[in-house]
Amino acid sequence: MMTKLLKQLILTITFLGVVAELNAQVYRTAEEEIQRDIHCSASNHYAYPGPQQVRLTEAPKGMKPFYISHYGRHGSRFCTSKEQYYTPYAVLAKADSLGKLTDLGKDVLQRVAMLKEEADLRWGELTPLGARQHQQIAKRMFERFPEVFEGSPCIDAKSTPVIRCILSMENALSQLVTMNPRLRIRHDASAADVYYMKYDDKALKAHRMDSVVKAAYQVYVDKYNHHEELMTKLFNDQQYVRDSIDVSNLSILLFNLASNIQNTESRKKITLYDLFSDEAIYETWKVNNMLWYIKYGAYTLNGGKQPYGQRFLLRKMIQEADSCIMLEKPGASLRFGHDTNILPLACLMELDNYGVETDNLGALERKDWVNFKVIPMAGNIQIIFYRKNVQDKDVFVKVLLNENEVSLPVKSDEKPYYKWSDVRDYYLKKLDAYQD
Repeated sequence: MMTKLLKQLILTITFLGVVAELNAQVYRTAEEEIQRDIHCSASNHYAYPGPQQVRLTEAPKGMKPFYISHYGRHGSRFCTSKEQYYTPYAVLAKADSLGKLTDLGKDVLQRVAMLKEEADLRWGELTPLGARQHQQIAKRMFERFPEVFEGSPCIDAKSTPVIRCILSMENALSQLVTMNPRLRIRHDASAADVYYMKYDDKALKAHRMDSVVKAAYQVYVDKYNHHEELMTKLFNDQQYVRDSIDVSNLSILLFNLASNIQNTESRKKITLYDLFSDEAIYETWKVNNMLWYIKYGAYTLNGGKQPYGQRFLLRKMIQEADSCIMLEKPGASLRFGHDTNILPLACLMELDNYGVETDNLGALERKDWVNFKVIPMAGNIQIIFYRKNVQDKDVFVKVLLNENEVSLPVKSDEKPYYKWSDVRDYYLKKLDAYQD
């Protein structure tokens, strides 16, 4: 018979194993992730999956969260322009009138018509799913860090003056107020904040896609070309396709529609992913991932400086944090913007492997630079501040990317917790060293 001590030991080991399993973020390659969930292939159209990390690492002894600095992308939306719906519909409708569609092509025409009707006059607007995403993120934020929201702290929220971002902010705030009606809410959406909330660095942008970069990228575009495969599924006359169809544009538009369905109520009724083979889906994502890296990552072939487009945002977050941590009850600074800001911000902050510098686009996956892990709809970065009490000047932080703990580019004996003074100094030195 087992002794009481042995039984206790076995129970303890079993318990620790279960906790470790719950807490672990299971690592999969991007290809494995897409095989597991085809929707990951949508890149920035990927609907927010929620946190993978069930249990967060306990804070250093005696430390409690007291302030949150946040930047989040708007939630799920419709495609951003009328043309994304009307162009593929018009191309397919004209072909149908000429008897050039296969049976599958006719069916796809009807599906595109349904999507077009659902999105009519709502291009780029937040969907019901997008609203729920921000309610749920706010709820988890409150539940994970209740000390931040106790009493009547100030919640200072800002949005870019874009309706999907404003509504994302309002849904998050309404959730927080429901959980604590005593919160003091300040919310704004003004062009006055665009200089850091959605800065458009035209000088950096001018260096993104010169002839050398375009040539390097085109190698992969040509290598992973599945347009002909798709055209034979949709059209019964390939000579008509060659004479009358912009094959590349139609393929891209249909893949974008396929990707974005998951963000709308149509996801309950239809799909367009059946148009593409598993290989085509993965390789189309692969090319898209490369393009996001070229535009917003530290791609050395275009100078490796694109993440600095968010230098004003990062500096503003540091400045506001320095001010807020002087307060007894600082609450939270919430900011609502776009994928084109949060991805380069993650790269500038060097979260996990997103600061990686390379000239090899084919190596991105091996380096775990994967866009859908950063910029799903409602993607977010949360910096959580900890201290023992108001007099404690030895402030620690940890950073959550899409509500999962990530590493920072500074040393720490308490990972994923870091001294704010070390993090602050590292980022300010990096920003100060940048030359326009």
